[in-house]
Amino acid sequence: MKTLYRISLILLLFASLLAAGCKKLIEIPANPPDQIPESQVFSDSADIVSALVGIYSNFKVTAYSATFGSGAIGICTGMSGDELRSTSSADAGAVELMTNAITLDNNSVASLWKDAYTNIYQMNVCLKGIGGTKAISDSLRRQLLAEIKVVRAFYYFNMVNLYGRLPIITGVDYKTNATISRSSVDSVYGLIKTDLAEARAVLRPSYPSAGHMRPNLYTAEALSAKVFLYRQQWDSAVLMAKDIISSGVYSLETDPNRVFLDGSSEAIWQLPANGSYYMTSEANSILPPWTGAKPGYILTPFQLNAFETGDLRQTDWVSAITIGGASYSYPFKYKQKTVTGPNTEDYMIFRLGEQYLILAEALAKKGQLSEALDNVNVVRARASLPGSTADVTSSTAVLAAIMHERQTELFCEWGNRWYDLKRTGTIDAILGAEKPNIWQPFAALYPIPRVEIQNNYRLAQNDGY
Repeated sequence: MKTLYRISLILLLFASLLAAGCKKLIEIPANPPDQIPESQVFSDSADIVSALVGIYSNFKVTAYSATFGSGAIGICTGMSGDELRSTSSADAGAVELMTNAITLDNNSVASLWKDAYTNIYQMNVCLKGIGGTKAISDSLRRQLLAEIKVVRAFYYFNMVNLYGRLPIITGVDYKTNATISRSSVDSVYGLIKTDLAEARAVLRPSYPSAGHMRPNLYTAEALSAKVFLYRQQWDSAVLMAKDIISSGVYSLETDPNRVFLDGSSEAIWQLPANGSYYMTSEANSILPPWTGAKPGYILTPFQLNAFETGDLRQTDWVSAITIGGASYSYPFKYKQKTVTGPNTEDYMIFRLGEQYLILAEALAKKGQLSEALDNVNVVRARASLPGSTADVTSSTAVLAAIMHERQTELFCEWGNRWYDLKRTGTIDAILGAEKPNIWQPFAALYPIPRVEIQNNYRLAQNDGY
């Protein structure tokens, strides 16, 4: 128990240092303590709030490089798939990702695993501590626990899609955690669904603080809709997505340039982008570091060719720079790189555009093809494109139109394209054509980092590595 309190204390003190940068998330009580005796951990409302702030701070830019919660997923999977290429030939780790020849010591892949489980442990500590405290009202305790469960479900959702089978860590005993073996994908999704169901039972449509920064009911439903889609539970995916769309709380921005701004009308879950030096890790990692310099990552010809003529998403969400006669096109969804003026952007996690496409796909799978295309066309209209010409009598044609729309609407966001290729069973055909003599089917899952297997003898490596 002392070990738990000691670790909790470290986490809480760390969170208090970050609290100033997260004031938009939760109102911090005046004069929070700078030293917390072990006996008082989770026994004071200020400490509890600081602990929650610490969880959300993991989505912030806290270093010069992207992390699990701040851009690394989109960048790594973009290179593994068909979206991104690094402009640095000296980055051996990026070359491994681009060529799908990832070694067990790849720093990016190892960091994803370490970041995720470090933060999951922090959530578990908070779930245990807040769940047992009497320092706050029962309604507030249930609210905070529900928020944390949404975040934990989000982490496990991404991890299971990156690595496959996972150790399910829900406790706080580090000795027990250190020897837990990998559970089945179904078991991981079981935990995700349980966390989300419990969160949906508590969270309300109203947001618990200013903005759309702490999960509300629709945040839990947005992730639930995605989970149900991936698990081929079409009726449940339709139910979740329809509830969000029909709520009237959100609307598509008419101008794509406004989608990722602070206060976006389509933001379901959007955190403040307020790092010490850079606004978002995507902007920091991707945008040219100075005038005349190459961007960190560029879009592949395959991704660029996916845009139709007149698509505002290419006009507004892609930029290009010419250096020495060569043109470099790069993602431009986040346009504010450094902290040099007022913050205009927030960090988007879930947004309404994705829910329209989730609804469209689930409806198509249910055979409701005309209604499916209606939802696709809502997204196309915002991009200033005409309605889809897909044959409404062909489920194959309608599903192809939906996947095309996902590729152009959600590119470089939270690994969506990489996950889509895998869950639809098209990854071998598409990447086999785009990366001839390179792509190997086992590369659809990332390897378990060598150091993790060395530290836990019960971990088995993914096939092919």
